[in-house]
Amino acid sequence: MTQTFPGAARLGVLSIDEGTTGTRAGVVLDSGAAHEVFYRSIKVSHPDDLSVEQDPMEIWSATLEVARRAVGRAREEGIGITAVALSTQRATAMLWDRVTGRPLLPAVVWQDRRYAAELTAYEAEWDTALLARQGRPVGARSPFLWAARQIAGHPEVAAAHREGRLLFGTVDTWLIWRLTGGAVHATTPTNAASTGGYLLAAHAWDEEWIGRLGFPLGLLPELRSDDAGFGTTDPAALGISVPLAASMGDQHAALVALGGLAAGQGMCVYGTGAFVDAATGTVPALPRPDISGVLAQPGRRQGSVSHYSLEAYTSTAGSALRWLCDDLGLFASPKELGEEAGRVPTRPGRTPRFVPALAGVRTPVWHPEATAALTGLTLATTRADLARAVLDGIAHSVCDLIDGVAATMGTPFTRLRVGGGVSGSDPLMRIQADLTGLPLERVSDSATASLRGTAYLAGVARGLWSSLEEVVEAQPVGQVFEPSLGAAERAAQRSAWRELLAAHLGDPAPHGPKAPEPEPHTPH
Repeated sequence: MTQTFPGAARLGVLSIDEGTTGTRAGVVLDSGAAHEVFYRSIKVSHPDDLSVEQDPMEIWSATLEVARRAVGRAREEGIGITAVALSTQRATAMLWDRVTGRPLLPAVVWQDRRYAAELTAYEAEWDTALLARQGRPVGARSPFLWAARQIAGHPEVAAAHREGRLLFGTVDTWLIWRLTGGAVHATTPTNAASTGGYLLAAHAWDEEWIGRLGFPLGLLPELRSDDAGFGTTDPAALGISVPLAASMGDQHAALVALGGLAAGQGMCVYGTGAFVDAATGTVPALPRPDISGVLAQPGRRQGSVSHYSLEAYTSTAGSALRWLCDDLGLFASPKELGEEAGRVPTRPGRTPRFVPALAGVRTPVWHPEATAALTGLTLATTRADLARAVLDGIAHSVCDLIDGVAATMGTPFTRLRVGGGVSGSDPLMRIQADLTGLPLERVSDSATASLRGTAYLAGVARGLWSSLEEVVEAQPVGQVFEPSLGAAERAAQRSAWRELLAAHLGDPAPHGPKAPEPEPHTPH
């Protein structure tokens, strides 16, 4: 089923990318490129120090607005829409009434930590088991515990549950339900895994753990593969009736678009923080107890086959630049900071060092209470030295993620593509390539990676492309940054960083796995 408009000469997938702070939509053409993309911001509220919430109806209205604009532009330009694809922020959950369609409470956002202390009490008994079967520990959030508490504490929610009117789901489930006119209540592995309730090898809910949290198992959405199809869109919503063909978590969709399809292929997306993801094949590479913060998850479930991935995250990348430029006013802009840093050559030893732990450390060790540090200052220290120290610190912390993921895989990355706004800094990318020892390909359109990745999955399912490899490899090659440091100098810099980090965190010895050495490569 394709929604064709008069004079349609091109085909594409209408793709919606619902993120934490905004929603975008656009048609991904049969070339694999995103056509005009429309965007609307959405609010995030912080009722207290631990709580983070959003309005489910604002998420829905923003989705409708941008998707309808994209459909209208496709109609104007004669683009036929073969399917709809959806990528969403992960682990943000909500409860709503299936009869009225009305949310009963604000959505609890994935950054929410209101039950972190309570969840800590489960760690000793459950962490080992959950790591083995889910690829992640108990963690600091649980949509299931949140929902159980709301049912127990809110009479309106409890009444809806008793009367069979209560629905639970993450953002993908909410939007699928709305887009299909209430016909489908389902989720996918790439979204379910982030809730802390998905059995990696079984493609099933971890009912033992979810039930232990007091969540009613009858409220769980149906689990479907990411490309299984979710019915057809309600014409009253988007003005078109086409298959809703794919739904993915946003980072998983980005990994697809950036070419993380086969084991060892990975991505690093630099934004407020930085995500490093790598495909690991059709057998999960489970976390190691000596490497904190590296989680196993489904990269995608395509048909009946699960393709797994690993992920590590640091909360400080662009946030460090914003803090230095906007809050402290030390530099006019991140661009100026990068230009200053580019004037300073690598100078081991007597140089300022910056540990960008502005929101704790996750990898290689878990220190959520850690703070940042700026050391090694002398009367000879310049603004350029400070700028270089900041970029070095960001690059080293991202390298910790890369090393942690590679060590967990047991093999080096075979390819690493980078994107996100902060990756636009050439000096940072040169430093990053030196420290990883890998060529880094900065893709040309990383802002639409999640949007394109889930559209690629939908397009393959609907026959627009023969395979993900076909459409991904047809995309333009980005700018490649080659490492210029020798192996000995690289090892020395990484060792010095580990000693600095260990000293700052108060540990008696350097931490962090040694990543497998990358294979020698021929420069591009």
